[in-house]
Parts: sequence; structure tokens; C-alpha cells
Amino acid sequence: MASVEVSLKEMMTGIEGALGAAVVDYTSGMALGTLGGGGDLDLTVAAAGNTDVIRAKVRTMEQLGLRSEIEDILITLAGQYHLIRLVGGRSGHGLFLYLVLDKGRSNLAMARHQLRRVEEQLEV
Repeated sequence: MASVEVSLKEMMTGIEGALGAAVVDYTSGMALGTLGGGGDLDLTVAAAGNTDVIRAKVRTMEQLGLRSEIEDILITLAGQYHLIRLVGGRSGHGLFLYLVLDKGRSNLAMARHQLRRVEEQLEV
């Protein structure tokens, strides 16, 4: 099992093209930890904003009667991928991993695979 700090390091060093990473509590919108970012990428602001994205999607799924769990949410920008992965399991309920990737230097399929692995090892 990995701590928040170890998980953040794994996301930033183990996923090619990573620009910033965060572990976020979406019940409060607070980042439990961040790594990378800077300049135009304020991970604290992104954590709070993406909390709203998750809440809206969960609410919509409830209204539609969908009984499935969200695995991840992808937001594609001109030069970046923003990947949000909800953390499953008892210790991760209410948390998500947030990863920003350089679109030109990353492999989205591999990043999703590696982010799933980080999620499985996270212990809060």
C-alpha cells in the first residue's frame, strides 16, 4: 500500500508526460497532496473545480438511474489531457486522483493503465 506522497511521486515519475498530479477529497474539494503544476497549472484550483465536475456527473447518473461506478473522466484540451480517476475501496471513498498530461508526450492508454495501478495501491 502507498501513501499519498508515494502515489503522487509514482504518478509524476511513472507516467510519461505528467505535468501535475493531485489526490483530492471530493466531499470537501480539498487536495490532500499535489506535485508538479505551477505557472498556468494551479493544482489547488483544479482540485476544487474538478470536484464540481465529479459531483455533477454523480448527480446526473443518479437522475438517470445508472447503477454503474465512474472509473475515470477525461477532459481533452488542445495540448493537454486532464484525467480524473475516482478511488474505489473503503479507504478511498470520496477521493479522486487528478493527473495532467502533456498531450504530445504522453500515451493516454498507458497513463490510464498506470493510474489504475496507483489507485489500487493508494492507502489513506
